[in-house]
Formats: sequence, structure tokens, C-alpha cells
Amino acid sequence: MGWLECCARCLIGAPFASLVATGLCFFGVALFCGCGHEALTGTERLIETYFSKNYQDYEYLIDVIHAFQYVIYGTASFFFLYGALLLAEGFYTTGAVRQIFGDYKTTICGKGLSATVTGGQKGRGSRGHHQAHSLERVCQCLGKWLGHPDKFVGITYALTVVWLLVFACSAVPVYIYFNTWTTCQSIAFPTKTSASIGTLCADARMYGVLPWNAFPGKVCGSNLLSICKTPEFQMTFHLFIAAFVGAAATLVSLLTYMIAATYNFAVLKLMGRGTKF
Repeated sequence: MGWLECCARCLIGAPFASLVATGLCFFGVALFCGCGHEALTGTERLIETYFSKNYQDYEYLIDVIHAFQYVIYGTASFFFLYGALLLAEGFYTTGAVRQIFGDYKTTICGKGLSATVTGGQKGRGSRGHHQAHSLERVCQCLGKWLGHPDKFVGITYALTVVWLLVFACSAVPVYIYFNTWTTCQSIAFPTKTSASIGTLCADARMYGVLPWNAFPGKVCGSNLLSICKTPEFQMTFHLFIAAFVGAAATLVSLLTYMIAATYNFAVLKLMGRGTKF
């Protein structure tokens, strides 16, 4: 069998849903982690520049921001490895399903997975086929390692629930910055509000960002408008929006993983192949 024909047959067993979900997951996590990290740094800069002159007022906030940044490093590493693992699991389960319904088993990886799925024996070929058999043995070892899709489905379900909370939490800074930006718009166009410009404020203490004894803790009127016009505020606001979009993309990718993995596992289970691969 030529390489072109082999590649064409391998495409039969390609998990296109998992491929799309993996790309979306990597994109979303990169956007969330990269933009979130820089947005937290920008928030720290804004707080210490405009909202408090006493380091003790925002010392705890800085510790929390640094802790979140370290969590972001771990999140990026974890999702890179777990995304690659789920993609491999997608190849395994999709190949097993299509081996049941089609001729995916005629490929090298298909035969390797088939031997693992059905418990068949590994064939011994001539020395000229040593490379093919080596790849087949790799597929068999990978199949034994990934031969428990129910565990991956359960872990992905739990991870989706956890990431749903992360997605909800990523909306909080967007909400805070949006409220501040809306207040600045009211100050810039005083005809749209009946309140006095001097009473329109952004109070960091109200959101729990600073303690209530922090001074000044809030910025009002034209001073607040000048802050909203700074590049630091604009950039930080848009970075939080980008991080929120990245969290949403990651959530969609996890849901796609979950649906695809559940479908493949259900098919294998119904065909009597879900108990042992």
C-alpha cells in the first residue's frame, strides 16, 4: 500500500470534531492565559497609581494577583497536555468506532487499534515491514493506555463544570471595567444624566478590590474621566474582554470534546466493546 493511499485511509479515522475542539481549546487557553496575565498586571498598575497611595492597602491584592498569574501558568501547561491527550483519545475511540462500521482497520494504525480492541495477536512480518510493525506496536501501546474512554468522559465532564466557574469569574472584571467605562461616558456627556459630575465615581472598595479604609479608594468626576482616557485603562479593559472570549472558546471546546467522547463511548458500549479495549 502506497503512502498516499495509506494517508487517505487514515483520514477515514480522523476525529474531525476532536481536531476542531483541540484547535479551539489551544486558541482559547492561549487567549485567556496571555490576556488575563497582562490584564492583571495592568489592574495592579492602575490601583497603585490612582486608587491608593498606601502600599499596605493593596498589598493583599498584589499577592492575590501574583497567585492568579501563577495559576495561569499552570492552567496553560495543563490544558496543553490534556488537549493533546484528548486528541489522542479522539483518534483512538473514533478509529475503534469506524473499525466497527468501516475499513479503517486496513490502515497501519487501524490494525494496531483493532488488535488492542479485539484482543487479536500482533502479526510478524518480514524485515522489510519492520517500520510498519513498529508503528503498529506503538498504536497498540497507545491503545492500551487510552483504552478507558469512560474515565476521559468523566474527567472532561468534571473539567467542564470547573471551567464553567472560571468562565463566570472571568466575567466579573469585565463587568467592573464596563461599569467604570459607563460612568466615564456619563461624565463625558453630562446631558445624558441628571446627576452632578462630581458625584459620579468609581469606587474600588465597593467591589472588594481594596479595603474600606483605603484612601482615597475612589476617583470621581473629571479625574475619573482622565483615567478612562489613559492607554493603560483602555488596554486593560480590552485585555479582560479578550480573556473572557478565550474562556468562552475553551468552554465550547470542552463541550465539543464531551459530546464527541460521549458519542464514541456510547457506540462502543452498545456494540459490546466498552467494557474492555
